[in-house]
Amino acid sequence: VQLQASGGGLVQAGGSLRLSCAASGRTFSMANMGWFRQAPGKEREFVAAITWSGGGTPYADSVKGRFTISRDKAKNTVYLQMNNLKPEDTAVYYCSAKVGGRIITSQVREPSRYDYWGQGTEVTVSS
Repeated sequence: VQLQASGGGLVQAGGSLRLSCAASGRTFSMANMGWFRQAPGKEREFVAAITWSGGGTPYADSVKGRFTISRDKAKNTVYLQMNNLKPEDTAVYYCSAKVGGRIITSQVREPSRYDYWGQGTEVTVSS
């Protein structure tokens, strides 16, 4: 599976961006998709996840109510709609995929559970 993330950019606080992650290859085997982010000097952290069937959409507490994850199976694409962006949302955002068996809910926040990663797209939120 290959993942191509896009949609990052520079936005003012309070603004919105929509990230996309296009998957190719053995997409029929995907079970979970996730978005993570990594700010300079910090560890990669969980943002949101979704099962390829469309259910189970946990969010990090820091983005709950502002970010929405969704997927379009026909386009093999996962989206992250980000509203009311804050300077602390500044990071490189990565999409990820798990193939084969689905990740259990309690483990979807763990980067090690995912098999494939996109190259990352940078989001900068100015104050």
